[in-house]
Amino acid sequence: MNVRRSAAVLAATAVIGAATPAVAASPSPTPSVAIPSGLYGTTDPTYDGVWRQSLALLAQDTVGVKPARKAVDWLTGQQCANGSFAAFRADPAKACDAKLMVDTNSTAAAVQALAALGGHEAAAEKAVGWLKSVQNADGGWGYAPGGASDTNSTSVVVGALTAAGEKPAEVVKGGKSPYDALVTLALPCDAGGAFAYQPDKQGKLAANADATAAGVLGALGAGLAAGAGKKADDAVCADAGYPGPRQAAANGAAYLAKAVAKNGYLTSVLPGAENQPDYGNTADAVVALAAQGGAEQAGEPLAWLQRNAAAWAKQSGPAAWAQLVLAAHATGTDPRAFGGTDLVAALNATGPAPQATGSTKQDDANGTDDADEAGQDSEDGFGVWWTVGVFLVAGVGIGFLISGRRRQQP
Repeated sequence: MNVRRSAAVLAATAVIGAATPAVAASPSPTPSVAIPSGLYGTTDPTYDGVWRQSLALLAQDTVGVKPARKAVDWLTGQQCANGSFAAFRADPAKACDAKLMVDTNSTAAAVQALAALGGHEAAAEKAVGWLKSVQNADGGWGYAPGGASDTNSTSVVVGALTAAGEKPAEVVKGGKSPYDALVTLALPCDAGGAFAYQPDKQGKLAANADATAAGVLGALGAGLAAGAGKKADDAVCADAGYPGPRQAAANGAAYLAKAVAKNGYLTSVLPGAENQPDYGNTADAVVALAAQGGAEQAGEPLAWLQRNAAAWAKQSGPAAWAQLVLAAHATGTDPRAFGGTDLVAALNATGPAPQATGSTKQDDANGTDDADEAGQDSEDGFGVWWTVGVFLVAGVGIGFLISGRRRQQP
């Protein structure tokens, strides 16, 4: 979930996570703010700083990497006094005010990262308290406080609740839980079984692959770093009247499995442009498929990512590397030998050198340093700015400014 799972870019338009289109051909915009030394990536963090930092720390945790203290301090320093997080605060010493746009996605991603790292219970608890305070009457969350509930935002908050030791089914507003919100955004099997992002102006639901990847995890009560679930023989959609969250997750997985069956990947659809592979959304789909039905269910898109995703991640930066690490984690794949690429070394190289790399015995024997092996990536923000551009053109409102999770998918 969903960059699901791909960040204020997945706020301006889905994926948590960090997702971008095919390999970028143009340079990233020049940062308009100074890049803090503790932050991962070298591009402007205005719209995705907390999201990409959270994904990077979360992914590192899954492989035993102990991040630099200043990387963690940067994230905790972004929190407002009321517990919320904005996409980026250039001056953390300045108190948050009403002009600062805090959001559920940055806050929920930060909770998941801090809970995984441990030792930050007070910060996570305060953030969860804020999330509960802005829950909608339908049980879900929108990107901004008070905004209409959407699948992506609700799902990343569910992951945060679970990470913090809460039971999402018991977090209710107006008698509704997050699961109630999610199942109302699920389509029936005759419409594919996918999740919609939000109802349109007429109240109709349209299948959205990125929302579906996020929704599967949310309906399972899982977070961005979900592991493989119990093996399912087939991803089959099955209507049962008003589906429970488990059935909605299974139906969503069936939709994703069908969507990747032809080419092994999901596509990005932009007006006036040819469809192209959506690497970030495909990585999110791998996590969702594995979480719902076991690693084997995600085998085809995983293999496609192993063959094709390294160039995209190198162009797109820390959130993209983190998404691939999380896909490897969900499927039990070695992230240090992912189609010939050491994802961990590449991710580590986009930020301050970790305290410990969690390197393999072979790495130690060869005397390699993960932080030096991959080289600092200067193009990590392309996906963020590309998504912002799509958002501005489409004029869809505030959106999931985190990696492109609101793009409509066939």
